[in-house]
Amino acid sequence: MNGLLIGLIVGLVVSVFRLAIEYGLRLTIFVYQTMHKMPWLLIPWLIISILLALLLGRMAHKNPSIQGSGIPQIEGQLAGSYEEKWWPVLWRKFIGGILSIGTGLFLGREGPSIQLGATVGQGVAEIGHVGQINRRVSIASGAAAGLSAAFNAPVASTLFILEEVYHNFSPLVWLSALVSALTANFVSLNFFGLTPVLHIAYSQSLPLSQYGHLIILGIILGLFGRLYQMTLLRLPQWFGKMKFMRPEWYPVIPFVLVILIGWFWPDTLGGGNSLIIQIAQHNPSIGIFVGLLLLRFIFSMISYGSNLPGGIFLPILTIGAIIGGLYGQVMVSLGFLNANLVSNFIIYAMAGYFAGIVKAPFTAILLITEMVGSLSHLMPLAVVSLVAFIVVDLLSGSPIYESLLNKLIKRTSIISKRQVSTISTTIFMGAPLDGQQIRDFVWPKGSLVESVRRGENVIVPHGDTMLRAGDTIVIDVAAGARQAAFARVVAAAQGPSSN
Repeated sequence: MNGLLIGLIVGLVVSVFRLAIEYGLRLTIFVYQTMHKMPWLLIPWLIISILLALLLGRMAHKNPSIQGSGIPQIEGQLAGSYEEKWWPVLWRKFIGGILSIGTGLFLGREGPSIQLGATVGQGVAEIGHVGQINRRVSIASGAAAGLSAAFNAPVASTLFILEEVYHNFSPLVWLSALVSALTANFVSLNFFGLTPVLHIAYSQSLPLSQYGHLIILGIILGLFGRLYQMTLLRLPQWFGKMKFMRPEWYPVIPFVLVILIGWFWPDTLGGGNSLIIQIAQHNPSIGIFVGLLLLRFIFSMISYGSNLPGGIFLPILTIGAIIGGLYGQVMVSLGFLNANLVSNFIIYAMAGYFAGIVKAPFTAILLITEMVGSLSHLMPLAVVSLVAFIVVDLLSGSPIYESLLNKLIKRTSIISKRQVSTISTTIFMGAPLDGQQIRDFVWPKGSLVESVRRGENVIVPHGDTMLRAGDTIVIDVAAGARQAAFARVVAAAQGPSSN
């Protein structure tokens, strides 16, 4: 029942958020088209853009919780290493996201939608005065509902939250998250219809004789994915070198530069979902693909590095689609590929690039399958995603949202000031805690194992309680030692056994 309520509210909130962004982009493109007839409008538009950038920059600087996609913040909340108040984040992220993404910056709506959903879930939990475990379940359910409403992909949305954000596959969590995701998806479908978000037409499935291309494409995506990770994580350092600008002024840079992009290439504005459909339908030349790749990569970094409310989820898929299209057109020009298969590689590359950067291959496969609306690509998607994942792993790449969370925790002061904090994690098969009694493990100093959730049952632990794979343990620790305690417990619960 709780998951159903959260799904209904989140579906409505995110659908309105999504609609506002779409209408904002249409209005922005119309303004640029009008300015070609009346160039003098550039001056008031520039002034309005700078004022809006300063307003959003001040809002984001004073409220760091709304910066970026919001996914690292939610992951930190669910891990117990970060905390935020739901209502201030909800309304500021809602307005800030619309103004940032709806004006054409290369930012995605999906990350903000996840955070909006999570704040709704948190609000429902806190109003209902539920316990810590149910509060986390509500946050996870809201996050899944938010992504589902943004992408109309309820199964992939649930898996993403469980695989990448919560790291918990207990029946209570996945069932509640799935109910919320399905409910939010139903609400969203009533706004936007049944057509998949990225409905890409293709003439034929990839022949088995062409599967060698998937290996090559996966390697390329892995290399570009690692480059994306390294560049994104260095953005704060690079922006910080501009000593003449205060951090709250950073948004002025993308808001001024986007005017040039809007003047010459208005169809490229926004997160990129319409651009993906366009390149799949028209198969641009190699030169256009190269130009789009440079433009999307560079300006998406500038947009995200300014700390505005907006995500990287859809921009990652857009860059992946461009890489796939570029690879397909190069192979066609060399005579190694049929031109009818270029759109197939656009689809495959979206999953591979996402899998490499986020390191969530299962989510990547299901997400693109649901977004495209076809099961015909499962095998190619799996091959490309796994190859890209392995390449990034060999290059020592970490999940991008986990890396962003680590940076967030280091720089933010919005950590709970309670003397005691609660952390939780799930025990993996073969980990040191799997099959061990509670008394036999040396827990962090000052910590207390509060409860053990096994399926739908909550066990009050004793010293002789045997921990098993799949259990979720909830531990109270001193607030000052939260990070160290969490890292140690997670290593014991999820790392390989030393036996």
